[in-house]
Amino acid sequence: MSKKAKIAAGGVAVGLILWIWLPFWAVLLIVLGVPAAAYLALDPSQRRRLRRVTRKELDR
Repeated sequence: MSKKAKIAAGGVAVGLILWIWLPFWAVLLIVLGVPAAAYLALDPSQRRRLRRVTRKELDR
């Protein structure tokens, strides 16, 4: 199993646990808020590089 697959499986497991313990709105806030906060924490040059790499992978 690749590293990215392990991270994805862990994310799904954490999401399911949160779904059971927290109300829907809190889970939605965490699922959408954490990646958004991480993206906003990047420098502008890092954001440009991330967008460029993502586009290159989509063009395959």
